[in-house]
Amino acid sequence: MAAPLISAPLQAEAPRARTQHIRVLISDETLMGCQLLGNALTHSRFRFEVVACAISRSEIMRYMGADTTEVALVSEGLQEGSVVGFQVLSELRASFPRTRVVLLLRVAVRNLVVDAFRAGAKGVFCKTEPIQALCKCIRAVHAGQIWANSEQLNWTVEALAKATPLHLTNALGRYLLAKRENEVANLVSEGLTNRDIAEKLGLSEHTVSNYLFRIYEKLGISSRVELVLYVLRQRRQSLGSEISRDGSPSCNFT
Repeated sequence: MAAPLISAPLQAEAPRARTQHIRVLISDETLMGCQLLGNALTHSRFRFEVVACAISRSEIMRYMGADTTEVALVSEGLQEGSVVGFQVLSELRASFPRTRVVLLLRVAVRNLVVDAFRAGAKGVFCKTEPIQALCKCIRAVHAGQIWANSEQLNWTVEALAKATPLHLTNALGRYLLAKRENEVANLVSEGLTNRDIAEKLGLSEHTVSNYLFRIYEKLGISSRVELVLYVLRQRRQSLGSEISRDGSPSCNFT
């Protein structure tokens, strides 16, 4: 069974969970599946409020427009197809970055787990596990943790480490990122949230989300983790080139 990577924050959040509901959106390939899962969560000993049940990508995006969902449970398969859930992950990350998303998998195999985290999932959960475990998963993700077991974490770290190095310029030698996109990328690498970045640059959170979406597209990545690794890699390369050129290190990412 999967477990949160850091358990202490979950214990600290427990009193809050008893005093307020966690607003959850549920999705599944069938309406019956949504209803059964919704009933199970509603009647659990934890305080969950099921704000919507969706069986398609379009329904998920429509319900998300109300901006009341804190945790979204997205099934890998929806009415439109068996892997549409992965597309939904990317769209939710770009349009609703404050909503934490858990991908529900039929089988938690390596490639699907890695793709889920690359697409922006905050947790992966196998449908073969009991409802009690799903309740713990929702509470952990809501508290700001990542839900994955040690094997799944190792898969993801290994995949990121083996990823093909990204390049700052295109074939013509032109920089891929515009000045503002570069600023956003650097602030993400420093651990700032979208809200923090918006305040620092005098922008709206929505504008920051749009910048991130364009950055991901330009660099061929799909998550903040990959972006941070990209920035750190470019800084190391820049440092190495500066040292080899004149012996004086420089860490500018431009």
